[in-house]
Amino acid sequence: MLTTLHKQLLNNYQQDFPLSPTPYLDIAEQLGVSEAEVLTAFQALSEQQMISRIGPVIAPNSIGCSALVAMAVPDYDLEWVAEVISAYPEVNHNYERENRFNLWFVLVADHEQQLQAVIADIEAKTGYQAMLLPMLADYFINLGFELNLHD
Repeated sequence: MLTTLHKQLLNNYQQDFPLSPTPYLDIAEQLGVSEAEVLTAFQALSEQQMISRIGPVIAPNSIGCSALVAMAVPDYDLEWVAEVISAYPEVNHNYERENRFNLWFVLVADHEQQLQAVIADIEAKTGYQAMLLPMLADYFINLGFELNLHD
């Protein structure tokens, strides 16, 4: 269940997370709660799988290299393969699409060799082939969403 604090954290800090040595304290002061309450709320959101990480979004290929990857995975293996992929720190998100290539993810690595090594490892662990899709043009899609703060 989402509390008012959870909703405030999700709404207010999807894109405007404080860049300071004490970001959680800054958030606490802005919301009129303690830093411990903020940390506890973020931990609860993580445990409930409402958030997977707190971190920056960096433009593709500005640091290291990245790739969009698609896989064709039978429905009976989809959840398991998605969990395997999500376990890699180089993967910043994956999602299901209605298509023969039904599992898509973005992979970010320090260099091309690391990217290829992660893809090879994913293919070996899952038994499914990955299709790398090179970026031809850069588009920014705002993935933020507004929560209804009223119950």
